[in-house]
Amino acid sequence: MKAFNNKIKLWQRSDIDGFFGLFTNNLTNLLVMAGLLVGVGIPADITFGSILPAVGLSIFASSMIYSWMAYGLAKKEQRNTVTALPSGTSVPHMFLIVYLIMGPVFRETGDPYIAWFAGLAWGIIEGMIELLGSIIGPKIRNILPRAAMLGSLAGASITFIVMTPAMQTFDLSYIGFVSLAIILLGWFGKVTFPFRLPVGLVAIIIGTTIGWITGYMDFSTMISSASDIQIGIPTFSIERIVNGFSEAAPFIVAAIPLGIYNMFETIDNIESAEVAGDYYNTRAAMIADGSTSILASLFGSPFPTAVFIGHAGWKEAGARIGYTWLTGTTILFITWFGLISFLLTIIPLEAILPILIYVGLVIGAQAFQQVESKYAPAVILALIPWLADWGKNIISNALTAAGTDAATVGYGTIAEAGLEFSGLVTLGSGAIVIGMIWSSILAFIIDQKFNFAAIVALVGVILSFFGVIHYETVGFGVGSEMAISYAVVSLILLSMYFKYKKTVMEE
Repeated sequence: MKAFNNKIKLWQRSDIDGFFGLFTNNLTNLLVMAGLLVGVGIPADITFGSILPAVGLSIFASSMIYSWMAYGLAKKEQRNTVTALPSGTSVPHMFLIVYLIMGPVFRETGDPYIAWFAGLAWGIIEGMIELLGSIIGPKIRNILPRAAMLGSLAGASITFIVMTPAMQTFDLSYIGFVSLAIILLGWFGKVTFPFRLPVGLVAIIIGTTIGWITGYMDFSTMISSASDIQIGIPTFSIERIVNGFSEAAPFIVAAIPLGIYNMFETIDNIESAEVAGDYYNTRAAMIADGSTSILASLFGSPFPTAVFIGHAGWKEAGARIGYTWLTGTTILFITWFGLISFLLTIIPLEAILPILIYVGLVIGAQAFQQVESKYAPAVILALIPWLADWGKNIISNALTAAGTDAATVGYGTIAEAGLEFSGLVTLGSGAIVIGMIWSSILAFIIDQKFNFAAIVALVGVILSFFGVIHYETVGFGVGSEMAISYAVVSLILLSMYFKYKKTVMEE
């Protein structure tokens, strides 16, 4: 056993597939992030010269922390099969921080620097909320039914991991579908490729080759992109955050539900990792998330870090410790040296995205495979808020692209077309928390633990009353209507509890 202690591997050949997948996930997020920032008016020099390098630093820091945690677990359990937690920038927060904070502040002040500083102030508050969440996080994880945690995670994987990459994959099917077929053959069909090349690498090589042969990839575009490369190193500043608080103050309360969202996302992902065979300390992971989010704000990034969904998928693909630290190091390099867009002039994104589809499939399947079959309805119930949230987002994005929004078009007009958009908003706002609340209630009902279900409904009363769930704004009494609904449900559940308790006593 002592000899084995010297053989904990920080890199294994099987990490290659995991690296390409996790790196692609982060790279895609960075590209979307850059587009959002520039789209609301943040200049390219701030976006590429300051914000993205700070994002790269925070991803690097979180990757190193989770690699170290994985190394410690591997050493403790004397095995080289430990998979490090995947991490990066929280995707939902990218849209919310840009559209709810930075965009409005920029339109109001006309100053991109003030808009940037306001985002940093929001980010550091959210990081602090995550740190506070580490105190109660482990207890919450012990109380919540596994079906609720894995079900909500499955909802996120189907909507935000699978659907968008799937649409992009089939938008250019002669590259994307071919790459996806290779992924499915290798990881589900256990097919071995020539020279024992990693599955993900084979998919990328073939997809890239098709892209260049068909003329989809363009040499002149690659040369032009190379000429636009600029180096950017993040700088430490507390003053930026202090200056941003005055503009961010009206929005700070909205950071509370997002901090809660990140907290629950981490709890869910730790549970998924344990189901896959790797036990990580919940409190340590939440502290890491909060700390690296604060680090991001101090160095210029308004975007918090998070443990990513997908641990089970990466583990199944063979990823261990090396895929995480290599991803963090590579992201740091390309953000500091301005290579983000240049890479995509060499490798078509459609050749890489099928890896994310695979990860989403594994996560979705895990929710059903790792709980008793009687809880399957609870898993499905947890999916519904995520589907609503995804539908709301794609409709809102389409309307925004058309120069309007749902409020301008009118909810009534949209309803006449057969879509209750207001229902999507109610169902999807705070999807991760709603999914876990509903699924927990149903799981406890299935076990006839009506008192526990009633308590969960009471949590729904509090969270909805303040607008943390079901509403797009936060405030006292914002969600009184839903709060009353949850209260009625709680009373019904309590009455069932006392009825069944009385029946048992009489018997």
